[in-house]
Amino acid sequence: MTPEQYVQDKAAASGSSFYYAFLFLPPPRRAAITAFYAFCREIDDIVDEVSEPGVAQAKLLWWRKEVAQSFAGQPSHPVMQALMPHAAAYSIEPAHLQAVIDGCQMDLEQTRYLDFAGLQTYCHLVAGVVGEVASAIFGRTEEATIRYAHKLGLALQLTNIIRDVGDDARRGRIYLPVDELQRFGVKAHEILNRGYSDRFVALMKFQAERAHACYDEALRLLPEADRRSQKPGLMMANIYRTLLREIERENFQVLHQRISLTPLRKFWIATRTQWRGR
Repeated sequence: MTPEQYVQDKAAASGSSFYYAFLFLPPPRRAAITAFYAFCREIDDIVDEVSEPGVAQAKLLWWRKEVAQSFAGQPSHPVMQALMPHAAAYSIEPAHLQAVIDGCQMDLEQTRYLDFAGLQTYCHLVAGVVGEVASAIFGRTEEATIRYAHKLGLALQLTNIIRDVGDDARRGRIYLPVDELQRFGVKAHEILNRGYSDRFVALMKFQAERAHACYDEALRLLPEADRRSQKPGLMMANIYRTLLREIERENFQVLHQRISLTPLRKFWIATRTQWRGR
């Protein structure tokens, strides 16, 4: 299997909405974003799939060394072998990849966040930096587009957090800020025990409103000159915002299930965005 086949399989197997946003890109950009996305999946899977913290830490350390070695001209992992030919063309730097690893390191070391400011730091590493790199691969020409990419990354990550509240709690992590749980009178054990209440729904409505505000701000920040190049990001915004509205329609029943969109619906949203341009 070639490195290119490896990253393609990694991206497709994840079932992620990102896969649909890549379909309309020209081959060089699609190859670059697929390799970068595969890197992000490799790192994220360590946290999600490795149950022993010591083993997970060792794997992240290995990846830190692999990133440094790859930028020194000696990639050994197929993901890095697929990614490195695109690094110079799209201004992908070691610091970008190390930031993604830093975010997953936080997942190993921190399972709660006292306030939204702390959560934003985490979201910046696992989503904002990813958005910045992706916007460059898509063809960013305006410096202001970086602010859009970071804000969109935050919106997408907040949507993930809302969708995965139940799954994350069963893995020992609650991303909802502690001070907001307290404000709405929701206890951690209620989330762990799948305890729905009016208080929980009110808390989740607050989370959803903030995510919607981030989507709105991201779209306001996107310069008109880059709107065409950033269509894949707009596809992601539309797919994830549709998911968020679906969660709202189901009254935030996210503790016992993972609400999702069908592949056909994701493809339809991506296609509609491609032709409408927004």
